[in-house]
Amino acid sequence: MLFDTHVHLNADQFEEDLEQTIERAHEAGVQYMTVVGFDRKTIPKAIEIAETYDHIYAAVGWHPVDAVDMTEADLDWIEELSLHPKVVAIGEMGLDYHWDKSPADVQKEVFRKQIRLAKKVNMPIIIHNREATDDIVEILKEEEASEVGGIMHCYSGPVETAKECIDMNFMISLGGPVTFKNAKLPKEVAEAIDLKHLLIETDCPFLAPHPNRGKRNEPAYVQLVAEQIAELKGISYEEVSQVTTSNALEFFRIQA
Repeated sequence: MLFDTHVHLNADQFEEDLEQTIERAHEAGVQYMTVVGFDRKTIPKAIEIAETYDHIYAAVGWHPVDAVDMTEADLDWIEELSLHPKVVAIGEMGLDYHWDKSPADVQKEVFRKQIRLAKKVNMPIIIHNREATDDIVEILKEEEASEVGGIMHCYSGPVETAKECIDMNFMISLGGPVTFKNAKLPKEVAEAIDLKHLLIETDCPFLAPHPNRGKRNEPAYVQLVAEQIAELKGISYEEVSQVTTSNALEFFRIQA
């Protein structure tokens, strides 16, 4: 049994075969998924999918790339949706310095507002980080995000920063890059971080694991992530599956 903790089944890439994609995931042993909504288009679809399928849940937040578009009304909307029985986290949120749509100062303010909202509604957060590690860690500390904890989504940083995040009550989630031949840091993290602090994800339709790299990613492929972690740690696939699923259920406060 597997839990893919970060999927975008609400993306246009799954519009034609959503049902079949979910069926393939189940056939691969993926029982649980969290669909992440991050703007006005994807949040309603995440809720709709979570309402339609058992064992599929939703997270709602605002992506840093689109921070410049977020209004106070959007923040109020996210707060309202946090009461939905299938919503299990606030996010994804964070900082993204790769794209230049939203200025860094705007991203930081929107990030801080969402952390404060998560603390208000007592829900964990999901962190998106691209080329912004130092600023993200600083803001998490300043906003005392450890009160609610969260997930470092698709983590690609060094072991030392992973441990710093764990000390702040965060889980480390590994995705497709851990299977990439030259992805040194995710492999080091998989080896060094205790399994009790790890989650697995696909971030589908993006970042498909080897040998599907470059293709559309989908939840069934999270099995390949679990297999790679098992190999790197020298433990069984079954142990990785069991522990990461248990971690996710506890983190999202889901009664299995």
